[in-house]
Amino acid sequence: MADARLTAIKLLLKMESSETYSNILLDGALTESGLSERDKAFAAALFYGVTERKMTLDYIIRQNSRVPFEKIEQTAAVILRAGFYQILYMPSVPESAAVNESVKLCKKLRLFSVQGFVNGMLRNFIRNGKTVNYDGMSTSERLSIEYSCPQWITRKWTEEYGEDFAVKALKASLGAPPIYARVNTTKVTDDELVKLLKKEGVKASVNPRLSGCVRLEKTGDIERSDAYKKGLFHVQDVSSQLCCLTLKPIVNETVLDICAAPGGKSFTMAEIMGNNGRVIAMDLYDGRTGLIAKGAERLGLRIVEPRQNNATRFNEELPQADRVLCDVPCSGLGVIRRKPEIKYKDEKEFEELPRLQKAILEVSARYVKVGGTLVYSTCTLSRAENDGVAHEFASTHPEFSPIVQPIPYAGAENSPMRTFFPEEDGGDGFFTAAFRRVK
Repeated sequence: MADARLTAIKLLLKMESSETYSNILLDGALTESGLSERDKAFAAALFYGVTERKMTLDYIIRQNSRVPFEKIEQTAAVILRAGFYQILYMPSVPESAAVNESVKLCKKLRLFSVQGFVNGMLRNFIRNGKTVNYDGMSTSERLSIEYSCPQWITRKWTEEYGEDFAVKALKASLGAPPIYARVNTTKVTDDELVKLLKKEGVKASVNPRLSGCVRLEKTGDIERSDAYKKGLFHVQDVSSQLCCLTLKPIVNETVLDICAAPGGKSFTMAEIMGNNGRVIAMDLYDGRTGLIAKGAERLGLRIVEPRQNNATRFNEELPQADRVLCDVPCSGLGVIRRKPEIKYKDEKEFEELPRLQKAILEVSARYVKVGGTLVYSTCTLSRAENDGVAHEFASTHPEFSPIVQPIPYAGAENSPMRTFFPEEDGGDGFFTAAFRRVK
């Protein structure tokens, strides 16, 4: 695992100075690493774990260091984070190995002067019972440190959704997220896909709460599986699938997916439509529409039409549609467990999002036929980006009426606006608002 640890440390250092999403950075590095599948899994677990627990780990370092945190050399701080993470959150790693390998990393990275410092701090932490002191903290401060989430988010969720929800969401934001796939029902049934995947060594099970959805475990490199290559499924979270079911596209309709890349929702809608009709899947960037085209081809979904388009500007070349899905760029607070670096962004970075979201929704509404359906959605948990945008649209557009779109999922709100809260074994945080054009 030594090289796996070194790989993780180097990636964590890159993350410190990179704007790239963690999953993109990790996927690229592991592909070129030459590590075994076992070591790749360890490196990924350590990399994601340290990233998502960064605030907790830094708090522990501050509590146990005789040197002010700000004066600790950056690489040494990253090695310490990884060491403490293994001790506290990776029970399969012996404590002695966590300490010894951290010291070895100092040597490999030529940090000879801090070997004793790293060794002493980790050993003392173990010797003192691995305790973390939260004395004197307010509720929001403790939640922030305990779940490694900035106070602006813990306060926001507590104020907007209540403390019980905030704690559940914070718990769900940590750890490996569940992996779900949408069954390509134009080619295979749920049970048939599960059997085929099991033959390939992939643990798969039918989701009892949602038809057409299977849970995947021990996937390895899922894109190498025959079932994937044959286009029998695509990976898609439960909440994203429910968004498509909220739009309710049917055979032979024209559907616009306004911000479609990488295409998962477009694919699911095409499958719901039995591959009959038209799904125009759009993105601002040509490279991303290429991803949609590649995915649609693999799945055999001939009705998906990738198209480059600016969602903030009305395009007279687009047809009037029966259904329009407006899944807008958002702060992503519902998918923190998949992209943990999101939570460390400054709150101010998200302040302009509602304005952009309203602009895209305004334009999207112009493509809807009279009698047609419009769904506004995000993968965030923020009243301003969700309910706020939807309510303002409803109040200024009498030609659109909020409607309840029943979906086959136990526990879903019977309301035009639904917030899907993140579940530890279920879907990501998500929001949908459904409207019908009445005139």
